[in-house]
Amino acid sequence: MHIGLIGGIGPAATVAYYTGLVAAFKKAGQPLEVTIAHADVSVLSANASSNNKQAQASVFAKHTAQLERAGCDVALITALTGHFCFTETQALSEIPLINGAGIIDDYCKKHQIGVIGLLGSPPVLATHLFGLLKASETVVPNKGLEGLGKTYMNVATSGKCSEDSRQKFFEAGAKMIERQKAEAILLAGTDLALAFHGHEPGYEVIDALQLHIDALLALQIEHGPLS
Repeated sequence: MHIGLIGGIGPAATVAYYTGLVAAFKKAGQPLEVTIAHADVSVLSANASSNNKQAQASVFAKHTAQLERAGCDVALITALTGHFCFTETQALSEIPLINGAGIIDDYCKKHQIGVIGLLGSPPVLATHLFGLLKASETVVPNKGLEGLGKTYMNVATSGKCSEDSRQKFFEAGAKMIERQKAEAILLAGTDLALAFHGHEPGYEVIDALQLHIDALLALQIEHGPLS
């Protein structure tokens, strides 16, 4: 199976996706065939903030066309922010588009997670991940939302996470656990790997990036090479 990723949103998250796929497929003894199309994080951020679904879907459709020409069998938008226009992009895509939010919803349903806290980009927090999660109630930080969103965008665009930014994310998650009855915190922004990977925040964390990698590996094992 030839995997197509719409990446670059942001660059550091794309690197984490790629290295994670390489490690997971190698461990499972599966061949990995992957092509990455580079999308512009600033364009996505502007379109998501203004809810301009058709404009961003047209951008993503150009990338899925690139991936189709490269021989990809499936495509996935690496950024959860990019899923605000998933339905519109799916309608334009020349190859099957994997629903990254659906993967998370399936996980929450399987593990019976009643309340899940969200960390992510400003549009993700403002819309509770665009209302795409149905299996669990979602909560977001009830204070300092604007500042937290700015911190996330700084990390996403710079590809670096300072210790101060890490602690802001950790504390926001802890408050959702303690005060809003969240059973786990979803890293609903793949750039959050920069803050959380290799660190222990003291509560259960669900990494959307890892769920996507696991799903792609399962798809590979189920269907085998398609190209």
